[in-house]
Amino acid sequence: MSAATYETAQARAWLARRAGWSAPEIAFWAMVAASAFALPGSRLLIAEIAILGLFALSLDLVLGYVGIVSLGHAAFFGVGAYGAGLMAKHVGGDPLLGLAVAMLAAAALGFATSFLVLRGADLTRLMVTLGVAMLMGEIANQWTSVTGGADGLQGVVVAPILGVFEFDLFGRTAQAYALIVLFLCFLVARRIVRSPYGLSLRAIRDNRLRAAAIGIHVNRRIVGIYTLAAAFAGAAGALAAQTTAFVSLDVFDFTRSADVLLVLVIGGAGYLYGGLIGAIVFKVAADLLSAQTPQYWHFWIGLLLVCLVLVGRDRIRTTAARLVAQARPGGAA
Repeated sequence: MSAATYETAQARAWLARRAGWSAPEIAFWAMVAASAFALPGSRLLIAEIAILGLFALSLDLVLGYVGIVSLGHAAFFGVGAYGAGLMAKHVGGDPLLGLAVAMLAAAALGFATSFLVLRGADLTRLMVTLGVAMLMGEIANQWTSVTGGADGLQGVVVAPILGVFEFDLFGRTAQAYALIVLFLCFLVARRIVRSPYGLSLRAIRDNRLRAAAIGIHVNRRIVGIYTLAAAFAGAAGALAAQTTAFVSLDVFDFTRSADVLLVLVIGGAGYLYGGLIGAIVFKVAADLLSAQTPQYWHFWIGLLLVCLVLVGRDRIRTTAARLVAQARPGGAA
């Protein structure tokens, strides 16, 4: 066996090991599935967490793996929401068809705007992405004959999924639907980032000039992953529209883009699970704090963020791992 063949075989074996599922990953998704049955009173909250987690997952693909910071990711979320809402209102209430249309519409917008983030510094990209979201929001506001303007898109009627599973006030179908779509999108994202394509994205994030020098098509990969991330954000918007049967202008709000950035700060960017963990922490904390202090719960979320930044996520992770090791039988005293 030649040296080149041996190195190729070693690389393939390493990628195969990297694509395998670890015990913590299996445990995470097992707990997610168990929560759907163990917490019947929190179905709507779990659905909201799944939608926010999918939205954060989409942003993580461009922020964590390519290094593009966006303040206007809500543009794709909003297009997906309006796409699914308009499909349900004017064409048909099939949620799967609405989801597909929403993803296609958001992906088209992502592809069209991806060329705007190929050049320039981070500040330029921030302003460009923010401008796209503001533009889409103003179009939705002014195009009242289609979107309903400030009154929102009303009269959205979503049919049962596959003609069997109806959406109810208790959130049974919404919870299962959101979790399944999240998991399927996660599988696609995981397969991509753990492939050679994903490694090339990391190379672009670390040093774009060096990546181009070794033959990576930088612009092509950025356009591709940006389009995919937009499709996932559109799916999150479609889920939000279908589970609430209403779409309003706040789907394009700056606060929505800021919240999903906050979620990634809490959970960490660049390993996919950061967005999911951050969504759980953010939504659960917001639910608990808003119940105690409805007017000031943002203060406590901000305090949590400040403490996280000051202490450091790595230090928290190391301390937690040490405590778990000590709690095991035979652990250090």
